[in-house]
Amino acid sequence: MATKEQILDYLQEVFDPEVPVLSVVDLGIVRKIEIDAEGTHITITPTYTGCPAMNVIEEDIRAKMKEKGISSFDIKTILSPAWTTDWISEEGKQKLKDYGIAPPEKSSPDKGLLSNHAKVLKCPRCGSMNTEMKSFFGSTACKSLYVCNDCKEPFDYFKCL
Repeated sequence: MATKEQILDYLQEVFDPEVPVLSVVDLGIVRKIEIDAEGTHITITPTYTGCPAMNVIEEDIRAKMKEKGISSFDIKTILSPAWTTDWISEEGKQKLKDYGIAPPEKSSPDKGLLSNHAKVLKCPRCGSMNTEMKSFFGSTACKSLYVCNDCKEPFDYFKCL
């Protein structure tokens, strides 16, 4: 039987289909791994309740476990506590930046949009602070679309949730 550490290593090989540089471990959706006489129990939390990627992620976890020879396992999805960007690992935040997505900057949601004040972000490509939000929703609902006024490149910002 595999250990928790081995299972965690295996899950580092399962990537988010919407942000393929982040593993499900980097993203923080793997909440718990338990091993008992009945097998391995993996608990996950979606990044938000309607996340369309969760079915794919579950299937990818199942495929990875079977690939690694783990046949007795289950996957449980929980909604509480709700996922937060605080659960993204520091390594995951660096991977986001390297991929061209501005990582979440703080540990609380940005309420500035309620007063029509978008967050000023550092461009993940050139480092400029001369950026502006173009759309609250980016390539996925958990990201906003920004553009850098210096290098002219668009980029996503992983919203603080």
